[in-house]
Amino acid sequence: MAKALSQDPHRTAQFQEKQLEVAIGRQVRGLRRQKGQTIAQLAAEMGISEGMVSKIENGQVSPSLSMLQRLSQAFSVPLTAFFRGYEEQRPVMHVKAGEGIEAERAGTRAGHHYTLLGLLSAQSASVIVEPYLITLTTASDTFETFQHDGMEFLYMLEGEVVYRHGTDLYPLKPGDSLFFDADAPHGPESLMSLPARFLSIICYSKE
Repeated sequence: MAKALSQDPHRTAQFQEKQLEVAIGRQVRGLRRQKGQTIAQLAAEMGISEGMVSKIENGQVSPSLSMLQRLSQAFSVPLTAFFRGYEEQRPVMHVKAGEGIEAERAGTRAGHHYTLLGLLSAQSASVIVEPYLITLTTASDTFETFQHDGMEFLYMLEGEVVYRHGTDLYPLKPGDSLFFDADAPHGPESLMSLPARFLSIICYSKE
């Protein structure tokens, strides 16, 4: 059954500028046009010259903080509205096939092979996300008592396992997924068809 989500995963961002002055100017021009004002009308309201408004909109000058505050009052928007089009550097990690980091986690002692597929440190993010590719073979033991903070998402790629979460059991085949609170005891209870491989994405708070 389809469920409406609050965030559109296909939403496109507005055009981003690498130069701050140009990004601010684009926002000022857009806000002025939304208000239905001409450059002359905005200049008169602000008590500045038309040439100065034109220079701000074209990214030819860097408006002072006091000027931005006056513009925010004129357009009835927060100061942050003028920086929405500025392109900040965002972290990204590209991991090619076979180049993941072999990780040591609690499950490795049970013969579970963990390959870390990426790890980012974004100052703006309040959570840490760890994506793993987990491989189970005939050398692997069942281990249904993993327990840690955060949420975990599993996506089965190969093989079959019966996965425990709390007191419930879930048979997982290729294409199946499981999303759960990782604070409850969990892990593969029965290894039905090996080798088995699945993605494990763990998400927890930085704090």
